[in-house]
Amino acid sequence: MWADLDPVGRVGSAGYRRFAWTREDLTLREWFAQEATRRGLDLVEDRVGNQWAWWWDGPGSVDDAVAAGRRGVVIGSHLDSVPDGGAFDGPLGVVSSFAALDELRAGGIVPTVPVAVANFVDEEGARFGIACAGSRVLTGQLTADRALALTDADGTTYADALRAAGRDPDSFGPDAEALARVGCYVELHVEQGRALVDLGEPVAVASDIWPHGRWRFDFPGEANHAGTTRLQDRRDAMLGYAELVLAARAGATRRGCVATVGKVHVTPGGVNAIPSHVTGWLDARGADETQVRALVEDLTTQMGEHSAAATEESWTPTTRFDGDLSHRLRLVLQARGGSDAQLSVPVLGTGAGHDAGILATAGYPTAMLFVRNPTGISHSPAEHAEVDDCHEGVHALAACVADLTTQPGSTTQPEKDPA
Repeated sequence: MWADLDPVGRVGSAGYRRFAWTREDLTLREWFAQEATRRGLDLVEDRVGNQWAWWWDGPGSVDDAVAAGRRGVVIGSHLDSVPDGGAFDGPLGVVSSFAALDELRAGGIVPTVPVAVANFVDEEGARFGIACAGSRVLTGQLTADRALALTDADGTTYADALRAAGRDPDSFGPDAEALARVGCYVELHVEQGRALVDLGEPVAVASDIWPHGRWRFDFPGEANHAGTTRLQDRRDAMLGYAELVLAARAGATRRGCVATVGKVHVTPGGVNAIPSHVTGWLDARGADETQVRALVEDLTTQMGEHSAAATEESWTPTTRFDGDLSHRLRLVLQARGGSDAQLSVPVLGTGAGHDAGILATAGYPTAMLFVRNPTGISHSPAEHAEVDDCHEGVHALAACVADLTTQPGSTTQPEKDPA
Protein backbone atom coordinates (compact mmCIF):
# COMPACT_ATOMS: atom_id res chain seq x y z
CA MET A 1 0.00 0.00 0.00
CA TRP A 2 2.81 2.40 0.90
CA ALA A 3 4.50 1.82 -2.47
CA ASP A 4 1.24 2.51 -4.29
CA LEU A 5 0.88 5.88 -2.58
CA ASP A 6 4.52 6.92 -2.94
CA PRO A 7 4.39 8.52 -6.42
CA VAL A 8 1.05 10.34 -6.02
CA GLY A 9 1.63 14.09 -5.84
CA ARG A 10 5.39 13.78 -5.45
CA VAL A 11 7.31 16.90 -6.50
CA GLY A 12 10.80 15.47 -6.96
CA SER A 13 12.85 15.72 -3.79
CA ALA A 14 10.71 18.64 -2.58
CA GLY A 15 8.04 16.41 -1.07
CA TYR A 16 4.34 16.12 -1.87
CA ARG A 17 1.57 18.37 -3.08
CA ARG A 18 -1.71 16.60 -2.44
CA PHE A 19 -4.33 19.33 -2.15
CA ALA A 20 -8.07 18.92 -1.66
CA TRP A 21 -10.15 18.22 -4.77
CA THR A 22 -7.20 18.28 -7.17
CA ARG A 23 -6.28 15.53 -9.60
CA GLU A 24 -3.85 14.13 -7.01
CA ASP A 25 -6.53 14.08 -4.35
CA LEU A 26 -8.93 12.26 -6.66
CA THR A 27 -6.23 9.67 -7.33
CA LEU A 28 -5.81 9.16 -3.59
CA ARG A 29 -9.56 8.80 -3.18
CA GLU A 30 -9.61 6.17 -5.91
CA TRP A 31 -6.81 4.30 -4.13
CA PHE A 32 -8.81 4.37 -0.88
CA ALA A 33 -11.90 3.05 -2.66
CA GLN A 34 -9.90 0.25 -4.27
CA GLU A 35 -8.43 -0.82 -0.92
CA ALA A 36 -11.92 -0.88 0.57
CA THR A 37 -13.32 -2.88 -2.33
CA ARG A 38 -10.42 -5.33 -2.24
CA ARG A 39 -11.31 -6.15 1.36
CA GLY A 40 -15.04 -6.34 0.74
CA LEU A 41 -15.71 -3.31 2.92
CA ASP A 42 -18.83 -1.19 2.55
CA LEU A 43 -17.58 2.12 1.08
CA VAL A 44 -19.76 5.18 1.70
CA GLU A 45 -19.23 8.93 1.46
CA ASP A 46 -20.86 11.54 3.63
CA ARG A 47 -22.22 14.86 2.35
CA VAL A 48 -18.79 16.51 2.66
CA GLY A 49 -16.92 13.83 0.72
CA ASN A 50 -15.20 12.09 3.64
CA GLN A 51 -14.79 8.39 2.83
CA TRP A 52 -15.79 5.60 5.23
CA ALA A 53 -14.92 1.93 4.60
CA TRP A 54 -17.07 -0.18 6.97
CA TRP A 55 -16.37 -3.71 8.16
CA TRP A 56 -19.35 -5.53 9.68
CA ASP A 57 -19.88 -9.28 9.58
CA GLY A 58 -22.72 -9.32 12.09
CA PRO A 59 -26.44 -9.66 11.42
CA GLY A 60 -28.07 -7.06 9.22
CA SER A 61 -26.43 -3.88 7.95
CA VAL A 62 -24.21 -1.34 9.68
CA ASP A 63 -27.26 0.85 10.21
CA ASP A 64 -29.12 -2.10 11.73
CA ALA A 65 -26.25 -2.53 14.19
CA VAL A 66 -26.33 1.19 15.00
CA ALA A 67 -30.08 1.07 15.53
CA ALA A 68 -29.48 -1.75 18.00
CA GLY A 69 -27.07 0.46 19.95
CA ARG A 70 -23.85 -0.83 18.40
CA ARG A 71 -22.19 2.32 17.16
CA GLY A 72 -18.94 1.76 15.35
CA VAL A 73 -15.25 2.06 16.14
CA VAL A 74 -13.65 4.34 13.55
CA ILE A 75 -9.94 4.50 12.75
CA GLY A 76 -8.12 6.34 9.97
CA SER A 77 -6.72 9.78 9.18
CA HIS A 78 -6.30 11.83 5.98
CA LEU A 79 -4.41 11.62 2.66
CA ASP A 80 -3.89 15.29 1.69
CA SER A 81 -0.69 17.22 2.40
CA VAL A 82 0.73 20.65 3.06
CA PRO A 83 2.78 22.24 0.23
CA ASP A 84 5.94 20.16 -0.22
CA GLY A 85 4.96 18.02 2.75
CA GLY A 86 6.22 14.66 3.87
CA ALA A 87 4.90 11.19 3.11
CA PHE A 88 3.77 10.21 6.60
CA ASP A 89 1.51 13.01 7.90
CA GLY A 90 -1.93 11.53 7.29
CA PRO A 91 -1.23 8.58 5.00
CA LEU A 92 0.51 6.62 7.76
CA GLY A 93 -2.75 6.60 9.70
CA VAL A 94 -4.84 5.45 6.74
CA VAL A 95 -2.42 2.74 5.61
CA SER A 96 -1.95 1.53 9.19
CA SER A 97 -5.72 1.31 9.63
CA PHE A 98 -6.17 -0.95 6.62
CA ALA A 99 -3.20 -3.02 7.80
CA ALA A 100 -4.70 -3.27 11.31
CA LEU A 101 -7.95 -4.59 9.82
CA ASP A 102 -5.95 -7.18 7.90
CA GLU A 103 -4.20 -8.24 11.11
CA LEU A 104 -7.49 -8.56 12.98
CA ARG A 105 -9.06 -10.63 10.24
CA ALA A 106 -6.00 -12.87 9.97
CA GLY A 107 -6.23 -13.40 13.72
CA GLY A 108 -9.85 -14.47 13.52
CA ILE A 109 -11.20 -11.46 15.41
CA VAL A 110 -14.96 -11.05 15.00
CA PRO A 111 -15.97 -7.56 16.14
CA THR A 112 -19.22 -7.12 18.02
CA VAL A 113 -19.67 -3.60 16.61
CA PRO A 114 -18.95 -2.22 13.12
CA VAL A 115 -15.43 -0.95 12.35
CA ALA A 116 -14.58 1.71 9.78
CA VAL A 117 -11.46 3.14 8.17
CA ALA A 118 -11.99 6.84 7.46
CA ASN A 119 -10.29 9.21 5.03
CA PHE A 120 -11.12 12.79 6.01
CA VAL A 121 -10.93 15.26 3.15
CA ASP A 122 -8.98 18.56 3.29
CA GLU A 123 -7.43 18.06 6.71
CA GLU A 124 -4.41 20.28 6.06
CA GLY A 125 -6.32 23.23 4.63
CA ALA A 126 -3.43 23.79 2.22
CA ARG A 127 -5.60 24.85 -0.70
CA PHE A 128 -8.49 26.79 0.86
CA GLY A 129 -6.94 27.97 4.11
CA ILE A 130 -9.01 26.25 6.82
CA ALA A 131 -7.59 23.11 8.39
CA CYS A 132 -9.79 20.06 9.00
CA ALA A 133 -12.47 21.45 6.70
CA GLY A 134 -13.89 18.00 6.01
CA SER A 135 -14.52 17.15 9.65
CA ARG A 136 -15.49 20.74 10.57
CA VAL A 137 -18.28 20.86 7.96
CA LEU A 138 -19.34 17.31 8.78
CA THR A 139 -19.89 18.21 12.43
CA GLY A 140 -21.30 21.69 11.77
CA GLN A 141 -18.31 23.54 13.21
CA LEU A 142 -17.79 25.19 9.81
CA THR A 143 -20.89 26.18 7.87
CA ALA A 144 -21.33 24.87 4.36
CA ASP A 145 -21.89 28.38 3.02
CA ARG A 146 -18.63 29.65 4.43
CA ALA A 147 -16.69 26.62 3.21
CA LEU A 148 -18.12 26.80 -0.31
CA ALA A 149 -17.15 30.48 -0.56
CA LEU A 150 -13.49 29.86 0.33
CA THR A 151 -11.03 30.49 -2.50
CA ASP A 152 -7.62 29.11 -3.35
CA ALA A 153 -4.61 31.07 -4.59
CA ASP A 154 -5.97 30.98 -8.16
CA GLY A 155 -9.35 32.38 -7.13
CA THR A 156 -11.16 29.05 -7.48
CA THR A 157 -13.92 28.69 -4.92
CA TYR A 158 -14.48 25.54 -2.94
CA ALA A 159 -17.81 25.19 -4.75
CA ASP A 160 -16.11 25.40 -8.14
CA ALA A 161 -13.52 22.84 -7.08
CA LEU A 162 -16.29 20.44 -6.12
CA ARG A 163 -17.99 20.95 -9.49
CA ALA A 164 -14.69 20.32 -11.29
CA ALA A 165 -14.41 17.06 -9.36
CA GLY A 166 -17.88 16.06 -10.54
CA ARG A 167 -19.65 16.80 -7.26
CA ASP A 168 -22.76 18.82 -6.43
CA PRO A 169 -22.12 21.74 -4.02
CA ASP A 170 -25.84 21.88 -3.23
CA SER A 171 -25.58 18.54 -1.40
CA PHE A 172 -22.52 19.65 0.58
CA GLY A 173 -23.01 20.05 4.33
CA PRO A 174 -23.28 18.44 7.78
CA ASP A 175 -24.27 14.79 7.86
CA ALA A 176 -26.03 13.56 10.99
CA GLU A 177 -26.65 10.16 9.40
CA ALA A 178 -22.93 9.54 8.88
CA LEU A 179 -22.11 10.70 12.41
CA ALA A 180 -24.81 8.50 13.92
CA ARG A 181 -22.66 5.49 13.07
CA VAL A 182 -19.67 6.74 15.11
CA GLY A 183 -19.22 5.38 18.62
CA CYS A 184 -15.59 6.44 19.01
CA TYR A 185 -12.64 7.45 16.85
CA VAL A 186 -8.97 6.48 17.20
CA GLU A 187 -6.50 8.21 14.90
CA LEU A 188 -2.93 6.97 14.43
CA HIS A 189 -0.46 9.65 13.31
CA VAL A 190 3.26 10.08 12.92
CA GLU A 191 4.62 12.14 15.81
CA GLN A 192 5.34 15.72 14.84
CA GLY A 193 8.20 16.27 17.24
CA ARG A 194 11.02 14.48 19.07
CA ALA A 195 9.44 13.33 22.33
CA LEU A 196 9.41 9.63 21.44
CA VAL A 197 12.98 9.81 20.17
CA ASP A 198 14.09 11.25 23.49
CA LEU A 199 12.01 8.71 25.45
CA GLY A 200 13.18 5.75 23.37
CA GLU A 201 9.65 4.49 22.75
CA PRO A 202 7.95 3.67 19.42
CA VAL A 203 4.32 4.54 20.27
CA ALA A 204 2.52 7.01 22.52
CA VAL A 205 -1.05 7.88 23.48
CA ALA A 206 -2.15 11.50 23.04
CA SER A 207 -3.54 13.58 25.90
CA ASP A 208 -4.65 16.79 24.21
CA ILE A 209 -4.20 19.25 21.35
CA TRP A 210 -2.92 22.71 22.18
CA PRO A 211 -5.11 25.71 21.40
CA HIS A 212 -4.24 27.10 18.01
CA GLY A 213 -5.44 29.53 15.38
CA ARG A 214 -4.74 31.31 12.11
CA TRP A 215 -4.93 35.05 11.53
CA ARG A 216 -4.62 37.19 8.40
CA PHE A 217 -2.83 40.54 8.62
CA ASP A 218 -3.46 43.02 5.78
CA PHE A 219 -0.94 45.85 5.42
CA PRO A 220 -1.84 48.83 3.18
CA GLY A 221 0.73 50.79 1.18
CA GLU A 222 1.17 52.68 -2.06
CA ALA A 223 2.63 51.26 -5.26
CA ASN A 224 5.51 53.25 -6.68
CA HIS A 225 8.79 52.94 -8.55
CA ALA A 226 11.51 51.17 -6.59
CA GLY A 227 14.26 53.22 -8.20
CA THR A 228 12.90 56.75 -8.37
CA THR A 229 10.90 57.11 -5.14
CA ARG A 230 12.78 58.65 -2.21
CA LEU A 231 12.76 56.55 0.98
CA GLN A 232 11.00 59.29 2.92
CA ASP A 233 8.24 59.43 0.31
CA ARG A 234 7.45 55.73 0.36
CA ARG A 235 4.46 53.89 1.86
CA ASP A 236 5.95 50.42 1.71
CA ALA A 237 3.50 47.77 2.89
CA MET A 238 6.34 45.28 3.23
CA LEU A 239 7.85 47.09 6.20
CA GLY A 240 4.87 46.34 8.41
CA TYR A 241 4.88 42.73 7.31
CA ALA A 242 8.59 42.42 8.11
CA GLU A 243 7.92 43.75 11.58
CA LEU A 244 5.13 41.20 12.03
CA VAL A 245 7.53 38.33 11.32
CA LEU A 246 10.05 39.54 13.88
CA ALA A 247 7.43 40.55 16.46
CA ALA A 248 5.72 37.15 16.24
CA ARG A 249 8.98 35.38 17.07
CA ALA A 250 9.83 37.73 19.92
CA GLY A 251 6.32 37.66 21.34
CA ALA A 252 6.08 33.88 21.19
CA THR A 253 9.37 33.58 23.06
CA ARG A 254 8.16 35.99 25.70
CA ARG A 255 4.81 34.24 26.21
CA GLY A 256 5.94 30.62 25.95
CA CYS A 257 4.11 29.93 22.68
CA VAL A 258 5.06 29.14 19.10
CA ALA A 259 4.20 31.46 16.23
CA THR A 260 4.90 31.29 12.52
CA VAL A 261 4.27 33.63 9.61
CA GLY A 262 4.51 31.04 6.88
CA LYS A 263 2.55 32.54 4.01
CA VAL A 264 2.64 35.95 2.32
CA HIS A 265 0.99 37.58 -0.69
CA VAL A 266 2.47 40.76 -2.14
CA THR A 267 0.78 43.22 -4.52
CA PRO A 268 1.78 44.03 -7.20
CA GLY A 269 4.61 41.54 -6.68
CA GLY A 270 7.25 43.10 -8.92
CA VAL A 271 10.92 43.20 -8.00
CA ASN A 272 11.12 46.88 -9.00
CA ALA A 273 7.77 47.93 -7.50
CA ILE A 274 7.09 49.15 -3.97
CA PRO A 275 4.35 46.91 -2.51
CA SER A 276 0.93 48.53 -2.32
CA HIS A 277 -0.52 45.72 -0.23
CA VAL A 278 0.91 42.79 1.70
CA THR A 279 -1.06 40.00 3.36
CA GLY A 280 0.66 37.75 5.86
CA TRP A 281 -0.82 34.74 7.64
CA LEU A 282 0.06 34.01 11.25
CA ASP A 283 -0.18 30.59 12.90
CA ALA A 284 -0.01 30.72 16.71
CA ARG A 285 -0.21 27.87 19.22
CA GLY A 286 0.76 27.02 22.77
CA ALA A 287 -0.07 24.93 25.81
CA ASP A 288 -1.67 27.94 27.54
CA GLU A 289 -4.70 29.34 25.71
CA THR A 290 -4.49 32.67 27.56
CA GLN A 291 -0.94 33.25 26.42
CA VAL A 292 -1.74 32.45 22.78
CA ARG A 293 -4.61 34.93 22.80
CA ALA A 294 -2.46 37.56 24.51
CA LEU A 295 0.26 37.11 21.88
CA VAL A 296 -2.19 37.79 19.05
CA GLU A 297 -3.61 40.81 20.88
CA ASP A 298 -0.07 42.19 21.27
CA LEU A 299 0.62 41.71 17.58
CA THR A 300 -2.70 43.25 16.54
CA THR A 301 -1.97 46.36 18.58
CA GLN A 302 1.59 46.61 17.33
CA MET A 303 0.63 46.13 13.68
CA GLY A 304 -2.05 48.80 14.08
CA GLU A 305 0.80 51.28 13.95
CA HIS A 306 1.13 50.26 10.28
CA SER A 307 -2.67 50.55 9.77
CA ALA A 308 -2.84 46.77 9.45
CA ALA A 309 -6.14 44.93 9.83
CA ALA A 310 -6.09 41.59 11.64
CA THR A 311 -8.73 38.96 10.83
CA GLU A 312 -9.17 35.70 12.72
CA GLU A 313 -9.65 32.92 10.17
CA SER A 314 -9.82 30.01 12.58
CA TRP A 315 -9.50 29.29 16.27
CA THR A 316 -9.59 26.04 18.19
CA PRO A 317 -9.34 26.07 21.99
CA THR A 318 -7.59 23.37 23.99
CA THR A 319 -8.93 19.98 22.92
CA ARG A 320 -8.68 17.18 25.44
CA PHE A 321 -9.11 13.63 24.26
CA ASP A 322 -11.53 11.32 26.06
CA GLY A 323 -9.82 10.41 29.33
CA ASP A 324 -11.48 7.02 29.76
CA LEU A 325 -10.81 5.98 26.18
CA SER A 326 -7.19 7.16 26.25
CA HIS A 327 -6.60 5.38 29.57
CA ARG A 328 -8.10 2.20 28.18
CA LEU A 329 -5.85 2.31 25.11
CA ARG A 330 -2.81 2.86 27.30
CA LEU A 331 -3.69 -0.20 29.37
CA VAL A 332 -4.07 -2.25 26.18
CA LEU A 333 -0.64 -1.16 24.96
CA GLN A 334 0.94 -1.81 28.32
CA ALA A 335 -0.52 -5.30 28.35
CA ARG A 336 1.06 -6.00 24.96
CA GLY A 337 4.49 -5.35 26.45
CA GLY A 338 4.01 -7.43 29.60
CA SER A 339 4.89 -6.40 33.13
CA ASP A 340 8.07 -4.63 32.02
CA ALA A 341 6.03 -2.15 29.99
CA GLN A 342 4.05 -0.61 32.85
CA LEU A 343 5.76 2.75 32.40
CA SER A 344 6.69 2.50 28.73
CA VAL A 345 3.60 3.94 27.03
CA PRO A 346 4.12 7.72 27.08
CA VAL A 347 1.23 10.18 27.12
CA LEU A 348 1.95 13.25 24.99
CA GLY A 349 0.26 16.54 24.19
CA THR A 350 0.64 18.00 20.71
CA GLY A 351 0.65 21.40 19.04
CA ALA A 352 -0.71 19.98 15.78
CA GLY A 353 -4.38 19.98 14.84
CA HIS A 354 -6.15 16.81 13.72
CA ASP A 355 -9.57 15.60 12.65
CA ALA A 356 -9.58 13.68 15.93
CA GLY A 357 -9.64 17.03 17.69
CA ILE A 358 -12.64 18.20 15.68
CA LEU A 359 -14.60 15.05 16.52
CA ALA A 360 -13.61 15.40 20.17
CA THR A 361 -14.91 18.99 20.18
CA ALA A 362 -18.16 17.71 18.68
CA GLY A 363 -18.60 15.37 21.66
CA TYR A 364 -17.37 12.05 20.28
CA PRO A 365 -15.06 9.86 22.38
CA THR A 366 -11.74 10.28 20.61
CA ALA A 367 -8.13 9.23 21.12
CA MET A 368 -4.86 9.29 19.20
CA LEU A 369 -1.75 7.14 18.90
CA PHE A 370 1.60 8.62 17.84
CA VAL A 371 4.34 6.68 16.04
CA ARG A 372 7.96 7.72 16.56
CA ASN A 373 9.53 10.10 14.05
CA PRO A 374 13.35 9.81 14.26
CA THR A 375 13.92 13.17 12.60
CA GLY A 376 11.41 15.01 14.76
CA ILE A 377 10.51 16.95 11.59
CA SER A 378 7.06 17.20 10.04
CA HIS A 379 5.42 19.13 7.18
CA SER A 380 8.68 18.51 5.34
CA PRO A 381 10.20 15.80 3.14
CA ALA A 382 12.45 14.97 6.11
CA GLU A 383 9.42 13.61 7.98
CA HIS A 384 9.99 9.90 8.59
CA ALA A 385 9.14 6.76 10.52
CA GLU A 386 11.14 3.53 10.53
CA VAL A 387 9.47 0.39 9.17
CA ASP A 388 9.69 -1.44 12.50
CA ASP A 389 8.02 1.49 14.27
CA CYS A 390 5.30 1.62 11.62
CA HIS A 391 4.66 -2.09 12.19
CA GLU A 392 4.56 -1.49 15.93
CA GLY A 393 1.96 1.21 15.29
CA VAL A 394 -0.15 -1.22 13.26
CA HIS A 395 0.05 -3.87 16.00
CA ALA A 396 -0.85 -1.29 18.64
CA LEU A 397 -3.81 -0.02 16.63
CA ALA A 398 -5.03 -3.55 15.96
CA ALA A 399 -4.81 -4.40 19.66
CA CYS A 400 -6.81 -1.30 20.55
CA VAL A 401 -9.53 -2.06 17.99
CA ALA A 402 -9.71 -5.68 19.15
CA ASP A 403 -10.22 -4.55 22.73
CA LEU A 404 -12.80 -1.92 21.81
CA THR A 405 -14.84 -4.27 19.64
CA THR A 406 -14.74 -7.55 21.57
CA GLN A 407 -14.83 -6.60 25.27
CA PRO A 408 -17.91 -5.62 27.27
CA GLY A 409 -18.58 -1.90 27.21
CA SER A 410 -16.39 -1.68 24.17
CA THR A 411 -17.44 1.76 22.94
CA THR A 412 -18.54 4.88 24.71
CA GLN A 413 -21.53 6.74 23.35
CA PRO A 414 -21.03 10.28 22.07
CA GLU A 415 -21.71 13.09 24.53
CA LYS A 416 -24.05 14.63 21.97
CA ASP A 417 -26.67 12.88 19.91
CA PRO A 418 -25.74 13.58 16.25
CA ALA A 419 -29.44 13.82 15.40
